[in-house]
Amino acid sequence: MHACSRGLISCTLMRGRSRLPLWLREICAYVRLLVRSLYFNALTDSDVVFDSVFEPVFWTVDHVTRWFGMVFVCLVVILTSSIVLIAYVVLLPLVLNTYSPVWIAWHLCYGHWNLVMIAFHYYKATKTSPGSPPTVKNDIPFVSVCKRCIIPKPARTHHCGICNRCILKMDHHCPWLNNCVGHFNHRYFFSFCLFMTMGCVYCSVSGRNLFLDAYNRFKHMDMEKPGVPVTGMGLLIGILPPGQTNYQTPPPPYTFKDKMIHKSIIYMWVLTSTVGVALGGLTIWHAVLISRGETSIERHINNKERKRMAKRGKLYKNPFSYGRLNNWRIFFGVEKRSHWVTRVLLPSGHAPYGDGLTWDIYPVKKDMMPV
Repeated sequence: MHACSRGLISCTLMRGRSRLPLWLREICAYVRLLVRSLYFNALTDSDVVFDSVFEPVFWTVDHVTRWFGMVFVCLVVILTSSIVLIAYVVLLPLVLNTYSPVWIAWHLCYGHWNLVMIAFHYYKATKTSPGSPPTVKNDIPFVSVCKRCIIPKPARTHHCGICNRCILKMDHHCPWLNNCVGHFNHRYFFSFCLFMTMGCVYCSVSGRNLFLDAYNRFKHMDMEKPGVPVTGMGLLIGILPPGQTNYQTPPPPYTFKDKMIHKSIIYMWVLTSTVGVALGGLTIWHAVLISRGETSIERHINNKERKRMAKRGKLYKNPFSYGRLNNWRIFFGVEKRSHWVTRVLLPSGHAPYGDGLTWDIYPVKKDMMPV
């Protein structure tokens, strides 16, 4: 009798639960999975607990970043185009009228070269896939299995929650590119940051005097009033006719066109100076990582391994670092001296060194690409 009662009660509960909406049942199952993941086996540590507790936060950030990716790309295009428009409409006529032919040639050559390098590398960084490991069965060596993709992960491969896939030699997900920075577009990303910083510094330095002049004139525009009140002794000595209390000054010498030119110069200098400082710091940071032969993610992994090995009295060395100069050669794909010009200083779409699936590990430093 008691067994039948228990069965009837369980059936009733199951029927009541099945009547819940599908989306509510999925949320309940997801919450139960998060709770069970806190004690699913003996390998549970603080990292697993942290990931489980903050999983909803990570999910929200990933989806918001994914939705706003195109907004950031459009913002980069609009801001860059506005600076180029000011350079052609406002600055170029001033350069042609005031500078010597040598300086005119320098500004024209350097400015257009820098602009071409920025546009080329930004386009390639956004449109080039960073690379993903194959999903079919293969004999490629791997170091772990992705817990989300459930596929083998080769060395230096990490999962991107925003792209929802594994990325070869992943550095980070860049919202300004709406793309991951990985093995096949890492060079394009760094080159874009480098040449954009150079362009911003060029505009900031060359336009400093124009900015100071425009700022001083813009500041004095508000001080020029169409009328100045005359009071006190002015009324007594009869400076103005009877009944008139304001002395009409001549109209300001600045036209609407002059005001727009001054505001454009101020806007250009403030924007390029701000971006130059912020992006310059990011570029220097990535240059340090490239010199060490590691990515942004690998830096944290390597630091953790160094501390772990130091406790055991051992020294940890990055297995993917081949020396500072060789790291730069591998990163840019430089195999001979002419490549420093054709592949670094000029637009080049050559493929990076290796396939991103396997990596040569050298226990000692040696010249991999003799020059």
